[in-house]
Amino acid sequence: MFDPDSRYADVEEAVMVTADGREVSYKRRRFLPQGASQPLLAEVKVREGDRLDLLTYRTLGDATQWWRVADANDAMHPQDLTAEPGRTLRVPVPQLPGGFGR
Repeated sequence: MFDPDSRYADVEEAVMVTADGREVSYKRRRFLPQGASQPLLAEVKVREGDRLDLLTYRTLGDATQWWRVADANDAMHPQDLTAEPGRTLRVPVPQLPGGFGR
């Protein structure tokens, strides 16, 4: 079970049958969305000593939603987003599962 705010909430589930006949449920691969296509809430500058969870808490009020900022900035390595103070990051409008805005 994934929380409705999880990045995996909308990912399709699948079932694999093992050689001995057991069924194993799993989530299919999650593909990163195009960051520029996400509705923009704000652009923020990275502060000295920032972490992605802190920046996300300041802008979205929920540190666990850091992955939204990573997606909006096309980050394969999210920790790199805050490595350079002064960098401008896109913060997207949070979306509910199914694509509806909050």
